[in-house]
Amino acid sequence: MASGAGDGYWAGQALPSVFKHALLDKYVPQFVGMTGSRTLDGQVVFLDGYAGRGRYENGEPASAERILRMAESQSALVGLNWVCFFAERDRSSAAALQAVVAEYVARGVSAEAHHGDVLQLAEPVLRAAADCPLFLFLDPCGLGPGFDELAGLLNGARSREWPPTELLLNFSLEAVRRIGGQVASPHANPSTLQRMDDTVGGRWWRQHFAQGSSDEAADAVTTGFAERLSVATGMHLVSVPVRRAPRHKPVYHLIFGTRKQHGLWAFGDAVARSTQTWWDTLAEVEAERDPGTLFSVTETMRPVLDTVEEDAAPAITRNLAALLAIHPSGFKVVDHTASVFGTYYGQVRETSVRRAVKALHAQGGTSATGVGPKTRDLVVLPTVETA
Repeated sequence: MASGAGDGYWAGQALPSVFKHALLDKYVPQFVGMTGSRTLDGQVVFLDGYAGRGRYENGEPASAERILRMAESQSALVGLNWVCFFAERDRSSAAALQAVVAEYVARGVSAEAHHGDVLQLAEPVLRAAADCPLFLFLDPCGLGPGFDELAGLLNGARSREWPPTELLLNFSLEAVRRIGGQVASPHANPSTLQRMDDTVGGRWWRQHFAQGSSDEAADAVTTGFAERLSVATGMHLVSVPVRRAPRHKPVYHLIFGTRKQHGLWAFGDAVARSTQTWWDTLAEVEAERDPGTLFSVTETMRPVLDTVEEDAAPAITRNLAALLAIHPSGFKVVDHTASVFGTYYGQVRETSVRRAVKALHAQGGTSATGVGPKTRDLVVLPTVETA
């Protein structure tokens, strides 16, 4: 168990974990399905680097058991072979994790739980993934692995587009704010500041906290870290803020990395659907706490996904038209994920793009009708007159 995840953490799933777990549930099986089906034996390697106990005290599955369930299910249903590695530094949590993993190993899942630092698993993980896809899930409660070590995992043999490597990293804003507050303090702990230097790849972050801790400084460090990791690894990185409740400041960011536009596309869709799950769960929790309330705070504040997508449709339609002006012979939407969704990336489902293609066609802006293949494979073509 990473530092900071006390026993109370394992009593039950907290609301930020609802979003995180929904995102794992909705995205990881897609990654395995899209990539594992292209390997000879259907093998994919998954690493959970800060796995904790694997299961909450109330019996609910934590991230590790959710992954084990996915592995068992996809093996039985579609013949995909997951090889799962789990690392946990806390001795008692590692023992609990090993018991959970053993249950699934007995049912045929290929998995092992390691008591120790995640970097101790680097060699066996990379060896197991030599010719197959690799997904890294790093979910520390505080600071994660060093920048150089993380970049090393994502580079070298894993720097190629195939076999693919993807990353989902918990970047703790609470840790950044707490440590950042020491920068301007005469009582700063040099070793703590150095630990932060190691995590984000240098002392550059300290300038943002020179005048004290602030949300703006924490956001700047998150952005700077993601930009530097993207440059160091050649990966597309996107960052998703995770909150305890609406209008609360983010607790952490989930930073996703991929080298494939298909990964960006599927992840953005999964984020939108996971956000809806989070809102739904939050409303249920409020109703349980105050059953006499006619409308919960969440219900009066929540953005309904269908409404957001209605608002997004004109913007995405304009984005498609702008792309067609740049690529007059036509383009496949998945090849330009960020430009297609624009500011609505991660807020709307992929079906919004099909709606936008149909709208552009109705306006006479494309000969593509929006009918046909999977949404991500839609090709936006010029009109017949300009073709």
